[in-house]
Amino acid sequence: MDSLYDLTFTHLEDTLRNEGIKAIHAQKLYRLLYKDSITLDDLTPGVRDWLSKRTTTKATVVRDIASSDGCTRKFVLCFDDGQEIETVLMGYRGRYTACISSQAGCAMGCVFCATGKMGFKRHLSAGEMVAQVRFLNTHLASEGEEPLRNVVMMGMGEPLHNYKELMTALEIISDPRGICIAPSRISISTVGHIPGIKKLAEAGTAYELSVSLHGASDVERDALIPVNKRWPIADLLETCRIYSEKTKRKVLIAWTLIEGANDSDDHAIRLAQLLKGRQVHVNLIPLNPTEGFDGQPPSEERVLAFQRIIKETAEVPVTIRQRRGIDVGAGCGQLAG
Repeated sequence: MDSLYDLTFTHLEDTLRNEGIKAIHAQKLYRLLYKDSITLDDLTPGVRDWLSKRTTTKATVVRDIASSDGCTRKFVLCFDDGQEIETVLMGYRGRYTACISSQAGCAMGCVFCATGKMGFKRHLSAGEMVAQVRFLNTHLASEGEEPLRNVVMMGMGEPLHNYKELMTALEIISDPRGICIAPSRISISTVGHIPGIKKLAEAGTAYELSVSLHGASDVERDALIPVNKRWPIADLLETCRIYSEKTKRKVLIAWTLIEGANDSDDHAIRLAQLLKGRQVHVNLIPLNPTEGFDGQPPSEERVLAFQRIIKETAEVPVTIRQRRGIDVGAGCGQLAG
């Protein structure tokens, strides 16, 4: 039996009909599940009885770790089968963002990523992704804070490797009758999973897409991202072009800066040449430390020089990602369950 958190609104309506209950009750059930705006007493006895026989995905807190930056908390959550994953809550002025995991472990094997070094454990269900968001909203409410404004699928795992469950989860998370986070405030991060990007383009979703590039040649990218051998740069950028053409949306190009590996003026020039004329926005990420990888982030001066070259040569927007939760292993590439 599916968890209630696995059910889109339409699926919930169909389930109710099939079990002899009027689909109109789906509205109140969604409010009960995701908005806390009604109680069980607001349901009819028949719906309460039906609900008592259903389950929701449980995400039990194993560890709650606050960063010294005062804005970031990492939660280690455990599901019913004992599988642990990590999810991150980030506070900004007037808003909160959740970094959500889509898998336990990851099959992509990026050499500087702690999750990649774990190997692949299993996919998360749609309900397990939704449960992370529900948990964080409940936590925020308990502290008198506003609910999440943004969701980034940048936690553990390659989201597009788990495409079907991801799309179900995001439909639930963005549904205005429930959690109600606008699709434009949801970002999907991929290592360059071309089949998944093509599916997103065909689906015409309004979610933001972030593609991790990190190398300006196949030789360089192969060394950092093994799946580049399967989905090389030329094919990836052509797929991104088609995605932008179909969706009318820019693609965020993520570039983790590693001292001596991909942070030189030459790297910046070659990256700019690849991206000039494309519908992209570049986001630079100074490397975060992970166990087993000896690389270091470049100096602030080098990061700014790299940014300047991209702006001047490619004539595309370039931003530098804020470093959050590095001291507690909550930064980009640091999650390890």
